[in-house]
Amino acid sequence: MVEQREQPEQDAARHEGPGRGRAQGQGQRKGGTVEKRQALLRGARTVFGREGYTRAGIDEIAAEAGVSTRTLYNHFGGKANLFREALIESAAAVTAAHVALIERHLTKVTDPEKDLLAFAREWMGRRTEHDAHMRLVRQIIAEGRRLPPDVIEEWQRTGPRAVTEAVRERLAALGGQGWLRIGPDPAESAEAARYLMLLVAGGVTTDTFFGVVPMAPEEVDARVVSGVRVFLRLYGV
Repeated sequence: MVEQREQPEQDAARHEGPGRGRAQGQGQRKGGTVEKRQALLRGARTVFGREGYTRAGIDEIAAEAGVSTRTLYNHFGGKANLFREALIESAAAVTAAHVALIERHLTKVTDPEKDLLAFAREWMGRRTEHDAHMRLVRQIIAEGRRLPPDVIEEWQRTGPRAVTEAVRERLAALGGQGWLRIGPDPAESAEAARYLMLLVAGGVTTDTFFGVVPMAPEEVDARVVSGVRVFLRLYGV
């Protein structure tokens, strides 16, 4: 039996860049189930994380998800919109986990060094929990020039900037409570948040190539302790 050819708009969606096709994809979701949609998003994260956006194929993603390519098009309209939604949904989930961690450790501070160390240790200790997302991030870094700026902007807004803003808010509150030397100017607390995250996580992230190369737990902990102590030299009271 000869397989029915996809419609012209589906052919076009196969070749579009990742910044297009969103409205079409949303209009074509009616026939699918929530379970199949989630399976497609999981499959997309696996394949995009392994192959990158350019090399990933629709057939490969559908096979990973255990659905047909027609189902993929019915839900997302094409590869472009699937990539965007898989990335942004993943970023939002990781952000929610990070914000919960930030609030748990930095809302009721009684000892800045002790509480910042507890926060930083759990932050770094749980970094492997989001491997699928980090594989996507590595592909974004590798293929950044091939991705439209609006995709990168939406990811940054939903992910890294949202997390940094949550840290900024807590550090600003600690400054207002007298635990840290951080004034009311949002620019000052934003700078402090960037410094804290760079001092705690930046070196480990770059030296492990975003989790590709292993690092001994004791080395990670030593860097965490050093990072928190340097931060408190800058902002401690």
